[in-house]
Amino acid sequence: MKPCLILLVGVVILIFTGGLSSCQRQNNICLPTEGTPKPRPVLSDLIALPPPKPQAEPIQVVIGGKNMTVDKLVDYPLCNDTWSEIVYVGCDAQVAEADLDADNNPLFFKGCNLKIAPNTIVYVAAHNDAAYYRGCSCHTGEDPVP
Repeated sequence: MKPCLILLVGVVILIFTGGLSSCQRQNNICLPTEGTPKPRPVLSDLIALPPPKPQAEPIQVVIGGKNMTVDKLVDYPLCNDTWSEIVYVGCDAQVAEADLDADNNPLFFKGCNLKIAPNTIVYVAAHNDAAYYRGCSCHTGEDPVP
């Protein structure tokens, strides 16, 4: 009976810690760059950038080992943008150096004008291609809209 109780407690701890880390960086599919690492951009510089031009057509990307069509591939300095439908934030996306919130989430979108339409699915390479359905509130410091 005792080994079963220990196993049950271990499983509960794994589930609980997994739920707490939903915004934390997971196993990263983005390989470290070779050579001299680039410093992260400064948030005030990214806030000053105009939003990127709309992407003309959907694009094919590999997400979780499968070919998928996305409406927008984010592979540029990211701050001011408008997202809808299916978005893939790839390994080449650049976010600002940022302060951390109380849960150690980097707030690199705080002050940015990032608009995410309802029902948008955002896949993030830096989170092991995880899908997010309620925006990027972990990185803005704001509560997600229900």
